Amino acid sequence: MAKVNNNLIDESLINELPGPILVIGASGFIGFNLLNKISNHRKDVFGTYFSSPGSRLTSTFNKKIFQLDNNSVSSIKNVLTTVKPRIIFDCSSYGSYSFESSYKKIFETNTLGLINTIEQCLTHDIHSYIYSGSSSEYGLNSDRPKEDSKFIPNSHYSLSKISNSFIINYYGKQKKFPILNLRLYSVYGDYEDSSRLIPNICISSLSGKLPSFAEKEVSRDFVHIDDVVNAFILASKNINSNFFGNSYNIGTGVKTSIKDIASLSKKLFKIKTNLDFNSKQNRAWDLKNWVADNKKSITDIRWTPLISLEDGLLRTQEWWKNFLDSNHQSFITKQKKYSDKSSISAIVACYKDQEAIPLMYNRLKTIFIKENIDYEIIFINDNSPDDSQKEIKKITAADNKVIGISHSRNFGSQAAFRSGMELYTKEACVLLDGDLQDPPEIIPKFIKKWRDGYDVVYGIRTKREMSYISELPYKIFYYFFNKLSEFQIPRDAGDFSLIDRKVSSKIINCSEKDFFLRGIRAYVGFSQIGIPYFRPERRFGNSTNNLFKNLGWAKKGIFSFTRIPLHLLTAIGISLFLLSITIIIVLSFNKFMYPDKLFPGIALIAVLVLFFSSLILLSIAILGEYISKIFEETKNRPYAIRKEIIKNGEIKALLDESL
Repeated sequence: MAKVNNNLIDESLINELPGPILVIGASGFIGFNLLNKISNHRKDVFGTYFSSPGSRLTSTFNKKIFQLDNNSVSSIKNVLTTVKPRIIFDCSSYGSYSFESSYKKIFETNTLGLINTIEQCLTHDIHSYIYSGSSSEYGLNSDRPKEDSKFIPNSHYSLSKISNSFIINYYGKQKKFPILNLRLYSVYGDYEDSSRLIPNICISSLSGKLPSFAEKEVSRDFVHIDDVVNAFILASKNINSNFFGNSYNIGTGVKTSIKDIASLSKKLFKIKTNLDFNSKQNRAWDLKNWVADNKKSITDIRWTPLISLEDGLLRTQEWWKNFLDSNHQSFITKQKKYSDKSSISAIVACYKDQEAIPLMYNRLKTIFIKENIDYEIIFINDNSPDDSQKEIKKITAADNKVIGISHSRNFGSQAAFRSGMELYTKEACVLLDGDLQDPPEIIPKFIKKWRDGYDVVYGIRTKREMSYISELPYKIFYYFFNKLSEFQIPRDAGDFSLIDRKVSSKIINCSEKDFFLRGIRAYVGFSQIGIPYFRPERRFGNSTNNLFKNLGWAKKGIFSFTRIPLHLLTAIGISLFLLSITIIIVLSFNKFMYPDKLFPGIALIAVLVLFFSSLILLSIAILGEYISKIFEETKNRPYAIRKEIIKNGEIKALLDESL
């Protein structure tokens, strides 16, 4: 196999650029290559990611990577203030993959996110802002369109990118902001998502075969990632006020059909098997004539593609061979993120937990980052009388992945958890009490079981940090609760648990107002498993539970999930009725057989009256508990009222319960 020259990035050009340089969307294919290749030549290069660093960003870049949400002004401000960039390469994008189908997220990320970022940049000394656009802007008008050709959008993604080209033109021409739009064609090369065509070709060819291809007539304009990196560098170097707001086509100008690349790959990699073309491999937006007119790029920013498709395929195959030889994985794919259980929402119920909240946040964040989890943290302030809300506000100002919800009064922890479960956005939620008695360090064990296929993973309190006498009532309650329940309820399992979204959606559909979560969780079923853990004492302050509250918990659990007390009353009633009949028969027999021997017993009569009276009162009390639950449900009052949302350091009144 021919040896390829892997160093086409011009070091002198990179070093001439003013810095620092900020790459937005550095966890993606284009963004990571910009960050990685420029970092090889200078140190003042920084990157951002949206939800998680992903598979590309390694610990090498830890000190140069920031989390950024382009729909959060405070998040953008924090990054710009910290990095103080002169050059920004914006590669943030959503919707270029078939599984990224949320139109709301497409326009929030691509369009609104771009406006938010540019607006915050207007007050900074920006030398150049180079945006990673797409040839999808042309839509159906894809056959060598010029930059000012008509747009014919064919997807939400296409429409969002068209909007962005007008936004860029406005800020460049009217606001004199130094911004350019690079309309990238079919970029391939190092670190491309392995679900894409070129990585599939290269990986398969190492095994002496090729993948199935789309229709022969479908075409693309393949441009190597090193040429694209050079395009960003040259655009930044050669920008001037005459170009502000312009768009440029970044493609080779060479039309390559699927038949062409399949035949070239077969020849280049010496594949002996026959080629397979299948229309099922087509993407919804594939076109028969998709190729660039790059004359304007050559003239204005002095960019010319240098790598032929043949050379690029050789480079990419060699890169994948080295990658696979040194890594125990055969993929770098964004799609894995959507199917491999990698996002979790932590829902923390807070009442008198002011001192514990910052510690809980830090411990949760540490765990999620260590586990490479896309996370959000929702603190539910259940009208706590201390400064819990102030603590939550401070945390949300520093971390936009944290939000707070304040209730209008104290509705209890069960309502707090349910409130969070209705709002969370990730694949699963973890429920924790805010007093640190549910240790976050157990969560990695929950995640492992979740990824093993369990839908619910709950904590089992094998030991509490209290005396045996204090712990004994809890043990007795869980024993009888499990025995009395009409279905299996795990013993010593509290609310601390990880619940998959498909289960939590069923839980919140249970409409009862007198909510007993651990019982409902068992009731809905699915695949569940427990993890034993030691439950420590409340770290700050005194427990908010007492004898009467604990008795209330016990009543709520028993009367919500079993009818056995009613069955017992029925059984006792029948038994006593039979006993009464027996006694009447015996007394009647004695009356006729032994009329002179009356059965003595004012005392006996008094005891029987007292016994039956007590039994009647107990029966009425049990019936009253069930009736009170019916009464509570028929009132149909909301289980909780959300008063405020705390986000990005701001407290806003909640007028819309749906958020």
